[in-house]
Parts: sequence; structure tokens; C-alpha cells
Amino acid sequence: MAAVSSSDSDGCGAESNEANSKWLDAHYDPMANIHTFSACLALADLHGDGEYKLVVGDLGPGGQQPRLKVLKGPLVMTESPLPALPAAAATFFMEQHEPRTPALALASGPCVYVYKNLRPYFKFSLPQLPPNPLEQDLWNQAKEDQIDPLTLKEMLESIRETAEEPLSVQSLSFLQLELSEMEAFVNQHKSKSIKRQTVITTMTTLKKNLADEDAVSCLVLGTENKELLVLDPEAFTILAKMSLPSVPVFLEVSGQFDVEFRLAAACRNGNIYILRRDSKHPKYCIELSAQPVGLVRVHKILVVGSTQDSLHGFTHKGKKLWTVQMPAAILTMNLLEQHSRGLQAVMAGLANGEVRIYRDKALLNVIRTPDAVTSLCFGRYGREDNTLIMTTRGGGLIIKILKRTAVFVEGGSELGPPPAQAMKLNVPRKTRLYVDQTLREREAGTAMHRAFQTDLYLLRLRAARTYLQALESSLSPVSATAREPLKLHAMVQGLGPTFKLTLHLQNTSTARPILGLLICFLYNEALYALPRAFFKVPLLVPGLSYPLETFVESLSNKGISDIIKVLVLREGQSAPLLSAHVNMPGSEGLVAT
Repeated sequence: MAAVSSSDSDGCGAESNEANSKWLDAHYDPMANIHTFSACLALADLHGDGEYKLVVGDLGPGGQQPRLKVLKGPLVMTESPLPALPAAAATFFMEQHEPRTPALALASGPCVYVYKNLRPYFKFSLPQLPPNPLEQDLWNQAKEDQIDPLTLKEMLESIRETAEEPLSVQSLSFLQLELSEMEAFVNQHKSKSIKRQTVITTMTTLKKNLADEDAVSCLVLGTENKELLVLDPEAFTILAKMSLPSVPVFLEVSGQFDVEFRLAAACRNGNIYILRRDSKHPKYCIELSAQPVGLVRVHKILVVGSTQDSLHGFTHKGKKLWTVQMPAAILTMNLLEQHSRGLQAVMAGLANGEVRIYRDKALLNVIRTPDAVTSLCFGRYGREDNTLIMTTRGGGLIIKILKRTAVFVEGGSELGPPPAQAMKLNVPRKTRLYVDQTLREREAGTAMHRAFQTDLYLLRLRAARTYLQALESSLSPVSATAREPLKLHAMVQGLGPTFKLTLHLQNTSTARPILGLLICFLYNEALYALPRAFFKVPLLVPGLSYPLETFVESLSNKGISDIIKVLVLREGQSAPLLSAHVNMPGSEGLVAT
């Protein structure tokens, strides 16, 4: 590359193994004093001599003193001041006349400055917007001295808070003044007409009627008042105007204006809108979960970078294809197109000093730089076809040349997801029974859900009733909890009217003693009498059966018998650990039900 210095640069972001690197370090200047972003970079043969130059819309240090710079190799060839901060730069062919040299378009403020052979050629200004009627009426009253400056300020502030349309520059300047300066400002400007001007936020090019590389192209502008304008390349009149729900910040187009085209606009509300030819409003909408930081079209896929440190792939109809998570925040994005190999990939500059190159979701290459990259541009520079130009956050300039023998292999630079993750599953074909069942669920989905809920509630009710019945009847002579392994056996002895009731309580655990148990008797006091209906149980050693005796006196002279419930409880708890039923009178002992 004749126009680019081939000197080596220490620490210019070369990969650790220079022999295995796919890039040649052509130039690195950390003090180049270039502060810009990817939309303000363009490569073009501006003079038709086969020598491609780099066009830079430079913001200047701290956003001061914006300038238009043209670089030939590593050196600045020409430099001119700009009236406002640049928003985008693009090169395009305006006409078919020979010699075929591209024009340079630079969007800055409300104007597009067109250069031919690096000389000013045409200035296009956005059409003025109609002022707010209330604002116009207030300035008319001020012109006739019907309201004082203080009242004018209060009314303008009220309009600014409630109206959807922003105020004019004249009104905004008036609201920033001190009280002592307002009267002089009103006297100076009250006779002037109010003008409301919008500004350009983004710009790109669209082929007019041919898809050739050197075909005539139209300029597509995105404005602050939520509109897209398509300009005629010769007369610079507005060919088409489209409205958007929000302010566009990134644009991608495909097709030809006279035939068919698709236009994708990423907006400040976090959505991407797709428009087609003859459509005044968006046809499709892609809703993102975060704000977009970049938009690149790779073949028929829209690749979007978001503030969630991730890349997303979408179709033109809004279907999400894939997502790749980045190790750091995305600062800038651009397209890498290698014509000799038919390769198109997306480049993403990250905040950790890396530039990652992806084809779909497959990682092709990683370039490490000494400073975070804020703008990227790939194409023909000088006489080299595949040149990568990067500018850094500190104002540095990095130029790399892709080796002619370099071949990008998926996963060649870093381990990514396994190949099996991208393989499609062999899903069996849908049977007739499956289709019929699916149709039935669609048609009777509400009724099926209600029937399921009814059965579920009935099952829960039945389980609750059974549990309550078990608690009330106390039908469990063996503890069901592993924390209190107990076993209870009852025996009645005697002929009456006094009986001896013996309870055999056993700790069935292997090593843990049990302490703090209580025994309670529930019985009909009209039929039976017990000396103690409630007493404590001593320490239960594992494996031993403890006999606990008491006497029961029958009070009925008619031979009426009943049951006595025996409950074993833990101190401080109301729910029994286990229970048993004792038939009285009789000597059959415990009745298991």
C-alpha cells in the first residue's frame, strides 16, 4: 500500500502472535487528534485517479472546532472548518457524466454540504417547519406591545411544557436570558418572523435505479422531527418523505429507489422500523429490550448492537434469529466486506479495547487495540483493497491491512459456542392424532382448562377431608414422622366395673432417646371415669417398650360400651404424634382400623 506507512508500531494492538495474525500493522499514531464515529468516516476515490482517500467528519477535541479532514495515507491532505458538528458523511455518484468521480456529502446541523473534487458544490437545507400557533400569537402581541416581557416568558414556558412541538430558536434563546436583558431582546426580534428548523440525525445512500457499485445514488436523511427524506441526486429535491414514531439514529437500506427498496431505521425509543417503497409509515417494527448502539445489514440479516452488551440478528420482517453476548460494552459497529472472497461480516468495537468480527453469531477474529475504538471503516484505501481504519477514544489513528492469504475460519480466534448448538434437531413429523388433538385444544381450550381446574379443586377437597377425618378419628397407632419414631399398643384387662388399661409405648429409633411426651385420654365422662386423663411420659430409651398403667371405672348400669381415644402429644404442640382407639369394656386390646 503505497499511501500508507508500513512502519511497525509498538503496542498498536497487534495480536500476541504476529505470525498467526491475519492483519499487517500499517500505521499507528496515538496523537492523530481525530475524534469521530463510524458514520462520519468514508472511503472514496475523490479525484478519479485510483487513489482512495479517507474522509473524516471530525468533531474536534471536546466537541469544539469541528472540521472536515481528508487523509491520504497517514497524513491529512486537506482540512476545512465546519459550521456545526457533523452527523454523517457519505460518498455517492450524482450523475453519469465522465469522468466518473464521486461526490462527498456531509450532514451538519440542518444542512447537507455536497463537495465535488473537494470543492463546495451545493448546500441543501431542510425545509422549515411551521411554528406553533400559540407561540406565533404571543410574539405578535409582543410586537404590538400588548404584553410585557415577563408575561411573555411565563406564557412561552407554559407552551414549552405542554405542547408537543418544540419552540423556535428565537423563543428558546429568549427563555435563557436574564430579566434585565429580555426587553432589549424583544425589541430587537419582535419584528422578525418566527422560524422553526430541524436538524439531521443520520444519513445514508440508496441506489437510484441500478445496483452497480458506481450507479447513481440518492441521499436518505433522518431528521429530528421524526421524518425520513429521500433526495434527488441531481436537483436535490425531496423525492419521498416518510414518518416515524420516533427520531431515527441509524439507517440501513437495500434495493433501488425506482424499483423496490427496504429501509431500516433504529430510533431513540428502542425500536427498529422497516419501511418499503411507497409506504409513508413503517410496515414492520422490531422491539428491542435496550437502546440500539449500532445497525449493520449483513446480506439479508439486520445485526443490531444494544446497550445490554449483545448483538442480535433479525430478519427484515422482525423475526429474531440469534443473540451473542459481548464481554464489554459496544461502542461502534460497521460492515466488513471482502469482495475477493464474497465475505460479509460485522465489526464491533468494544470498551475493553477489542474489535470483534462476527459472521452471524460465529466469531471470526479478535483484534486488540491499546485504546477503546470509537469508529471503524473497512474498504479500499490508497491502492490496498482490504484496509481496516480505526480511531480511538483518545484521538489515535490505527490502520491495518488484511493479509492476502488470510482466511477467516469460524471459531479460529476464540472458542465460541459448540457446533452442536447450531445443529437443528431431528423433530419427528406431526401425526394425524397430534394435529387433531391440537385443533381440539384450540377450539375447546377454555372448557378443557375449566374442567381441569374443577377436577383439581375436587382432588384437593377430597384430600383435605380425608386428612381431617384421620385427625378426628385418630386412626394411626404408629407415628408417621421420622423425627418421632414411636409405636403404641393398648390392652384392657378385667371384668368390670373397674378395668385396667395398659399402654405399651416404644421408641423405635436406633440411637436417639425421646423426652417431653404427653398422653391424653378422650372419653365420654357419662360412661367412664379415669383417675388421670392426662399425664407425662418418662424418658424413652431406644428399643425398650414401656408399660403405662391406669384404671378405668364404668359408670353405666345398662351395659353401654364406648371407645376411649389415646393420644400421644409433644409438649407445646396440639397435633398428636400418634393415636389409638380402645374398645371398652373387653379384653381384645387395641383395635386397628
